[in-house]
Amino acid sequence: MTGHNTPWRSVRLLKVVFLSLLLILLIVFLVATVRTFTLGVNAGLQLAEWEKTNTVSPDINEQQRELLLARFKEAIRIPTVSFSETHLNTSALHEFGQLLRKVFPTVFSSSLVKHEVVANYSHLFTVLGTEPELLPYMLLAHIDVVPANEADGWEAPPFSAKEMNGFIYGRGTIDNKQSVMGILQALEYLLERGYVPRRGFYIGLGHDEEVNGYNGAVNIVRVLKSRGVKLHYVLDEGLAVLDGVISGLDGPAALIGISEKGAATVKLSVSTKPGHSSMPSRENSIGILAAAVTRLEENPMPRLFGYGPERGTFEHLAHKFALPLRFIMSNLWLFTPLMSRIMERKPDTNAFVRTTTAITMFNSGVKVNVLPSHAEAFVNLRIHSAQTLQEVLELIESTVSDSRVKIELVGGFDPLPISSYDEQSFGFQIIKKTILDMFPQITVAPGICIGNTDSRHYTALTKDIYRFAPSWFKPGDSQRFHGINERISCKNYEELVLFYFRLIQNCDVRNLPTPHTGQHEL
Repeated sequence: MTGHNTPWRSVRLLKVVFLSLLLILLIVFLVATVRTFTLGVNAGLQLAEWEKTNTVSPDINEQQRELLLARFKEAIRIPTVSFSETHLNTSALHEFGQLLRKVFPTVFSSSLVKHEVVANYSHLFTVLGTEPELLPYMLLAHIDVVPANEADGWEAPPFSAKEMNGFIYGRGTIDNKQSVMGILQALEYLLERGYVPRRGFYIGLGHDEEVNGYNGAVNIVRVLKSRGVKLHYVLDEGLAVLDGVISGLDGPAALIGISEKGAATVKLSVSTKPGHSSMPSRENSIGILAAAVTRLEENPMPRLFGYGPERGTFEHLAHKFALPLRFIMSNLWLFTPLMSRIMERKPDTNAFVRTTTAITMFNSGVKVNVLPSHAEAFVNLRIHSAQTLQEVLELIESTVSDSRVKIELVGGFDPLPISSYDEQSFGFQIIKKTILDMFPQITVAPGICIGNTDSRHYTALTKDIYRFAPSWFKPGDSQRFHGINERISCKNYEELVLFYFRLIQNCDVRNLPTPHTGQHEL
């Protein structure tokens, strides 16, 4: 009898397994569906009752509007170019300092503001608050710009600040003189209107950010550390308002950078015996190095999408996508491998998936008929938040896997710490509130900066560093960054001034409000 019952027991077991799997799939589907329609909704603190503070209205009239644009154009016309760490346009940096004094007289004469020149060309402003027990914050921007050559195809000379079709063209319009001038213009307006801040704050304007900030930002930090300064948060350049840039997203999105990728520059070199090209050896230095470089390009760093802050970005934005993307992005716990494979197909989204590897320089040879004795290449890497510099170096070693290739670290650093962005995060919520005060239709999300800023030097002063300016980027505009035809609309520059004008006042709240008890965002 036992033998006859065995098949039925097997059938029953299969049924149990099948029903269990079906139940698990149903639960997964239900969880995924709930997340799809509840994540990322703008609620939380935006619906809460914020503490009332004295607010000053900007009331910018047409004459003031023309003047603020004229001041900005003056700043763009000064070629504060950083060519290298040892080659800066110091006369232009000095001229820029004189310009600031001329166009912002109230800032420089107010008893509330202390101004200091740091490392000859950087500027530190201390703005006193009426309640010194409130932890101060800091606004950062940088004065220097990258080189620009009109012959590369600029529609207007890069230091002309020419206005065309409502846009001001020039190097520094989006990196980063719009913030330099916007912050000080906002403070000028506030002081002119009799504003006295409750919470004190600092403004730091570095002069060598484009060449690592080792003189400007580093020395500003040194000054503040010597005074025992601790900051509630720091706000620097970094991310922006993206309008039509993210495919499939319904409406613009403001991304607040909560971290930066790390960076490394690695030198690969090969040395062999020189010789005559008529009697070539089987391999020479160029061939060996080229093979090593090819291996690096053919074997990219591992996919790490979902293991860093980029996951929060997509989950915050999920509700602004149509199905099925909304379903996928709301459930990255389930679809991360799929998203990784989709995103790695394009360079701009591949940067979120992994540590990127770029061969930027390759040098060898002295004469067409001489076998070179030496060849070298430089590799620039931007390190994903889930990796360390040491891990990346070990992967390069294993991928190159050739003892004839010497691998040297020229310079580098780990990814920056991830700043808080929950409902208890003062800096993030103040920045978010300011964005939504100005642009209620925008979706706000945390983001990751794939480039680096001066703010990375400020980690000893605060645990919360954010990277955002309300510059509007439409499709193609990101190529203007360090590229040709850098520009900003007149309207957008005015919006930047008003953003900082509101932000400074919003920071006067003593505490964040209690979160709304309804539907919360991530």
